[in-house]
Amino acid sequence: MNAAYENLLTRRSVRKYKPEQISDGELNAVLRAGTYAPTAKGEQSPLIVAVQDRGDIARLSSLNAQIQGTTGDPFYGAPTVVIVFAQAGNRNSVQDASLVMGNLMNAAHALGLGSCWINRARETFELPEGRELLTKWGVEGDWIGVGNCILGYPDGPAPEAKPRKEGYVKIVK
Repeated sequence: MNAAYENLLTRRSVRKYKPEQISDGELNAVLRAGTYAPTAKGEQSPLIVAVQDRGDIARLSSLNAQIQGTTGDPFYGAPTVVIVFAQAGNRNSVQDASLVMGNLMNAAHALGLGSCWINRARETFELPEGRELLTKWGVEGDWIGVGNCILGYPDGPAPEAKPRKEGYVKIVK
């Protein structure tokens, strides 16, 4: 089987990470793959922000947990959080950003890293505290949070795939 196809079939969401940071080379490779996601009209409309500062990740985790109504760590101890933003006012930007998220997660798996899409990015960056982080990071303009892609070295085996549900695919000829 083709390695790229096999990668798509074997990637799983990882929810337990070792504390050590991923290498700069691994991070840059994952980010580069994100920039090659297809975008409408080739506009490359999303914005990708990689966060490795432990204090900023703790703040993001706290905000995310608050929105979720929990006190746990929604980032599962991952040492890197990559946030993908959609350009406000661009009608294709959420779809474009979602494709970036997919590329990030598939690239991470291909490199032996764990990843997981964590929701509530939109709500996080609608809060004053979220907007303060954007300002701190030098992000200007009107952006909508689409997803948080957590990255790190998995702490344990990847979960098994769930069986595919009946009726998931319909072919019309």
